Amino acid sequence: MASLTRRGMMVAAGAGGASLLARGAGASGAVPAGTARPAPRPEWVYDATVELEKDIPMGTTIRGDRFRVPIIGGTFSGPELQGRIFPGGFDWQLLRRDKYWELSADYFMETNDGVQIHVLNQGLWYSPTGDWPATYAVTTPQLEAPDGRYDWLNRYIFTGTVGQGGTAEKPAVKLSIFRLLNP
Repeated sequence: MASLTRRGMMVAAGAGGASLLARGAGASGAVPAGTARPAPRPEWVYDATVELEKDIPMGTTIRGDRFRVPIIGGTFSGPELQGRIFPGGFDWQLLRRDKYWELSADYFMETNDGVQIHVLNQGLWYSPTGDWPATYAVTTPQLEAPDGRYDWLNRYIFTGTVGQGGTAEKPAVKLSIFRLLNP
C-alpha cells in the first residue's frame, strides 16, 4: 500500500476497488457524502521581486494579444531560502478578449549558497481598469530543485499572489509564494 501509483489507484477504483482507496487514505480520509474535505493550508515560503524589461508586443492571435516580457533579474527571500533571479527568463503574456491576462513565466533562481532552482510559473491577472491594483492576481509556480538541501521544493504544490513591484520606467512584479500543506 505504501507506493500506490496514480494509475494503480485509478485501476483499483475502476475495478470496484474504491474501498482499497479509502483504506489507503486512512481513517482520517473518510468524509461524509456531500461534505467538502478541508482546504489545503498555505505556508509562506518566500517573497520575490522579479525585474522586467518593457513588454514586447508580438501581435494579435486567435486567443488575444500576445506579449513577450524579458526577465532581467531580481531577488527572493524567505525563511529557508534567499538569493537572486537570473536574467534571461521570459514572461509570456496573453491579454485575452475578456481582458484577463494569462501569465506564463519561465526562469531560474539561484540561492545564496549557489543552488539553481527552475521556476515555471502560470498565472492569471485581472483588473477592470487594466491597471493596478488587480482584483485577481494569482499564480501557481512549479519549482524544480536539484537533489540536496532544497529538494523539498519538488514535493509540494505552490500558489502565490502577484503585485506591482516597479514603475513604468523599471517594471517589476512582487510575488508572495506559499506551499500548500494538508489541513
